[in-house]
Amino acid sequence: MANPHLHFKTNYAVSSKIEPFYKGGKVQISKDENYIFCTCGSRINVLEISTGKIVHSVEHDDQEDITSFALSSDDELLVTASRALLLKQWDWRQAQCTRSWRAIHTAPVASMDFDSTSTLLATGGCDGTIKIWDVVKQYCTHNLRGSSGVVHLVQFHPDISRLKLFSSSMDCSIWMWDLSTSLCVCVLQSHYSAVTSLSFSPDGDTMISSGRDKICTVWDLKQQNAKRAIPVYEAVEGVIFLPENQDFSQIGVKNPKLHFVTAGSKGILRVWDPNTARCVFSQTLGTVSVKKDDEEGEEEEKKDDNPRSLTHLLLLPASSRLATVTAEHNIMLYQLAGLATLQQFVGYNDEVLDVKFLGKDDSHIVVATNSCQLKVFELLTNSCQILYGHTDTVLSLDVFRKGSLFASCAKDRSVCVWQMDSGHVRCVARGTSHTNAVGCISCSRMKASFVASGSLDCTVKVWDLPADLTAAEESIQQLTLRTTEKAHDKDVNSVAVSPNDKLLASASQDRTAKLWSLAGEGNLGLLGVFRGHRRGVWTVCFSPVDQVLATSSADGTTKLWGLQDFSCLKTFEGHDASVLKVIFVSRGTQLLTSGSDGLVKLWTIKTNECVKTLDAHQDKVWGLHGNRRDNRMVTGSADSNITVWEDVTEMEVAEEQAKQEEQILKQQELSNLLQEKKYLKALGLAISLDQPHTVLTVIKAIRQTEDSSELLEKTVLKLRVDQKEALLRYCGVWNTNAKNCQDAQVVLQVLLTHVPPEELLQYQGARTHLEGLVPYTERHMQRIGRLLQASMFLNYMWQKMRVVGEPSSMDQDEEMDTSPLVQPFFTIDKDRGDVENREGEDRDSGQDEDPSSPLEDEEEEDADVSTTRRVSARIRSKEGGKTNGRHPSVSEESSEEEDMDEEEEQEVAGKAAKRLSASSTLSQTIAS
Repeated sequence: MANPHLHFKTNYAVSSKIEPFYKGGKVQISKDENYIFCTCGSRINVLEISTGKIVHSVEHDDQEDITSFALSSDDELLVTASRALLLKQWDWRQAQCTRSWRAIHTAPVASMDFDSTSTLLATGGCDGTIKIWDVVKQYCTHNLRGSSGVVHLVQFHPDISRLKLFSSSMDCSIWMWDLSTSLCVCVLQSHYSAVTSLSFSPDGDTMISSGRDKICTVWDLKQQNAKRAIPVYEAVEGVIFLPENQDFSQIGVKNPKLHFVTAGSKGILRVWDPNTARCVFSQTLGTVSVKKDDEEGEEEEKKDDNPRSLTHLLLLPASSRLATVTAEHNIMLYQLAGLATLQQFVGYNDEVLDVKFLGKDDSHIVVATNSCQLKVFELLTNSCQILYGHTDTVLSLDVFRKGSLFASCAKDRSVCVWQMDSGHVRCVARGTSHTNAVGCISCSRMKASFVASGSLDCTVKVWDLPADLTAAEESIQQLTLRTTEKAHDKDVNSVAVSPNDKLLASASQDRTAKLWSLAGEGNLGLLGVFRGHRRGVWTVCFSPVDQVLATSSADGTTKLWGLQDFSCLKTFEGHDASVLKVIFVSRGTQLLTSGSDGLVKLWTIKTNECVKTLDAHQDKVWGLHGNRRDNRMVTGSADSNITVWEDVTEMEVAEEQAKQEEQILKQQELSNLLQEKKYLKALGLAISLDQPHTVLTVIKAIRQTEDSSELLEKTVLKLRVDQKEALLRYCGVWNTNAKNCQDAQVVLQVLLTHVPPEELLQYQGARTHLEGLVPYTERHMQRIGRLLQASMFLNYMWQKMRVVGEPSSMDQDEEMDTSPLVQPFFTIDKDRGDVENREGEDRDSGQDEDPSSPLEDEEEEDADVSTTRRVSARIRSKEGGKTNGRHPSVSEESSEEEDMDEEEEQEVAGKAAKRLSASSTLSQTIAS
């Protein structure tokens, strides 16, 4: 039996997005240390550190990639350079370009830097030249030549009074320029590879440089020579001096002398004492401690794609923090005192392979990208924890029921189990037994007792979890292999555990899905095979409530299978390419599918209908997961975007209920206002409900009062202009119904009489509403004209009949209103459409028929009228044939009158009486 409280989902709305905001290049932090500026193709994105959100973005109109940028020291000016050799100055808070000019360089600008006064800008070009720009007076002040190759580093001395600029190019030397003379003072030579960064001591007399030759050199700027070259055993990308007068004892600083921090290819921060040339502190990352003499670390360092390598190192002195940028475009903030991680932001996710909700109330999501790292995002702040444990690309994820424990598998042939505690995630168990990449994994549903994995080695394995995962907090326990089964002839693409933990389903590239028994402690037992897909099966999923299985395939279809007879129950077709993922929602009554076409589709199983298509991504949607409360889903795509969706069906239902409750309250208030005779407030409230019938109720209430015309006029004229507009619109609605046309006409009369035409035409849609009133008004006039004609004839007939009765009945008859109609009435000629004003004539009850009667031809009189006259004559005949001498006798009537029987006479007499009664009522109504 269907659940009456179950609402089918109809639509999803985007709740939040995690998009790429940094794809390599320069990174700079504002002086107030609230924003991170970074390049992303043709844009500069501004990331707010406190929220992790992109708050501003500037982009070149020509869509050319930005090669370099610089933020002024006062955080006011942002200057960008593009490949089109165009420099642009921005008001970055408003995302407006305030000035643009052509760079004098003959090749793109590779590096930029502002001086400490925010007035001078240095640009280093790929043409080997350096330009100095006065951004206030807007002209080029210096053109410095001499470097060979690309000038990839330019930096002003922090003391502007010295007027010194430092630069480095492909010749591996450091040039010191005197801006007062535009000459190179000296060339500092010590490195044998590219110089990557410079840092100055607080007094400005000492400088340290780093290079990819694994050396840091300390320079005496007064003597203009090298004081010491320090081997650091890694390619260094960033170096900074530690600030003075702070306690850094936690990172090995034991004396107040200068110390510096390096960041490079090993992916760790290290603190050095330049006097002894020794490393006094070395940072650890994740679950693996990196040692400088470790052979494995050296092998990892040699890899070109080492994800741990650092590319930038930035100092945030005001808040005592450090910022680093990794080769995988992650930005990390550290506490300077102990180098503990504070925040991590992922600038670029690459291809998203899987994504799952995690944590209490779905506060986090765990993401597997085209990387050996796992990323756990906090949805509120977009801060990310990067997990190290796998050594090759992570391919699949699954979460246990409670949401704080999850499992992953990777190309490194391993399976890992992770636990989140107070937002911190660590690896607690690991299993390695597959002989090829592990492509899919599924967790037990009832309790955290086992995981199942499928591999490219065509096998399915079931692993038992350790009894106590928290036994050793720092160590990683081993998963116990329960069973291994050669499941398919080709790669196993998906495995799924049933809600009761008794069944296991697998899907393979061999175009089949299989059902296995998990009830026994030994090997997996094959129960059946699902055949029907024409290409490989990507995903298999159990229904949460029925004995039904769903599969999605590369043939573009999704199928439902019965677990009893393994037959195909339904086939869903709609994707133009492979269907990569399928999940059940709405308690098993609907499906969500995602495909290689970048679409997510919502299906209702009962009707076999696609009720919504979400244009979610621009590439394959590999990740698709619904939360436990069934009101949100998350998708991840090969376009690097992660999208969190909210089910708007529940929101729509809640909003509708709120609207209904609000309307009930307003209806009650309206009723109270009408009882209190506060008609102006009542009319305004009725108009706010935007219900023409409710407004009509108020109008009718006003018209039932004494002096209704004056009160209606007074009330309508006090309305606001927008309320009058609504009232004019409602008049058009009321006028379409004959029962309400009089109310519409009286309101319309007030508006047309008292509102000037020029003001009335300013009303929204006034012309349309007035044009719509005309045809219905003409129809009502024709109907009223016909009624007036009929009432005139009935009045005439009544006068003819009342004078032939018994004298005894005259006393009663004289009490009735026998005055003829003297009011004008309207008739409309159908051919000409004109209205003729005709006036009824008084007729004496004792006179014969007048030729000037409104009836043009007595032979065309209504049959009922003729019959009534005949009945009257028969009545007179039966009562003695008394006449007044002015009407023909009964004998003069036709023979047809004599043949009428008594029953016919009674029936016709009854009809006549009814018509007379109606005539009297209608006459009184029209007269009033």
